[in-house]
Amino acid sequence: MPSTPIEVGGDQIREAVERLAPWAHRTPVLTSKTLDDRAGASIFLKCENFQRVGAFKFRGAMNAVLQLTDAQKAKGVVTHSSGNHGQALALAGKLLGVPVTIVMPHTAPAVKREATAGYGATIIACEPTLASREAAVTAEVEAHGLTLVHPFNDWNVIAGQATVAWELFDQAGPLDVVIAPVGGGGLISGTALAARERSVRTRVIGVEPERADDARRSLASGRIESAGDPRTIADGLRTTLGDRPFAVISRHVDQIVTASEAEIINAARFVWERLKIVIEPSSAVVVAPLLNRTLGLDGGRVGVILSGGNVDLSPFFDALAAKWL
Repeated sequence: MPSTPIEVGGDQIREAVERLAPWAHRTPVLTSKTLDDRAGASIFLKCENFQRVGAFKFRGAMNAVLQLTDAQKAKGVVTHSSGNHGQALALAGKLLGVPVTIVMPHTAPAVKREATAGYGATIIACEPTLASREAAVTAEVEAHGLTLVHPFNDWNVIAGQATVAWELFDQAGPLDVVIAPVGGGGLISGTALAARERSVRTRVIGVEPERADDARRSLASGRIESAGDPRTIADGLRTTLGDRPFAVISRHVDQIVTASEAEIINAARFVWERLKIVIEPSSAVVVAPLLNRTLGLDGGRVGVILSGGNVDLSPFFDALAAKWL
């Protein structure tokens, strides 16, 4: 088990809830009789695809930037991101007058890259590897004195992400299970910390792509296992766990399960068609085990975090235009 001390508790989450109240949306919780029937349980979908920048990431980024000193804000912040955290930090910086630099893999979806630039951030392209990301961030910190706001390995970011599940308990009431996607671990660790504060009997389950199953392997081995460079449609879940999220996951997450690429695509299609809302593949991963009934939910009350809805729709509309115009 990791020795990293956990520096987020109920007080820090409550403070984050109050701190974010003027800035973040209180996103809706949706239900679907069709989904309940398929899952064999009562499902409560926490729709962070309706959050500012279209993803939960705004909560963590804003919570972190709001706690910087005036000197840190004046010099600016930097991070690495495939898209959602980059957008979130860019918007937080725009709202608070803080310069933002984003190191982004050149393979990041165009819709996320364009949105990040649209919020006024400076974008530096890098190779789609963790080593390339970290090297570029280090260079910016050393050259310009920027403050790193890490996408997930930051206690202030984790506390911000914990407000998603905190709200979910307020909106949905008692829950037997809460489910969240797993990438770098910021959301699932925040979810677990909120659940332990609000309801110790609630099981916490993380879901990740089969092709990026480092969290499952890490939980099994007791040490952080590298994600490598996985090829998965869930582009936001390709990152190796940070040591801080892993410390929380090891202590407070009950289970990590995986979904295949076909299952992720089918889950996204199900949500688009049946619930009439847009979610991205990294968000759809949590719906896959519900449709397959692989979690033993047995008629329980289940909270599910839909993490975001930033999808590049250009190929879809290009195909329509090619056929009809």
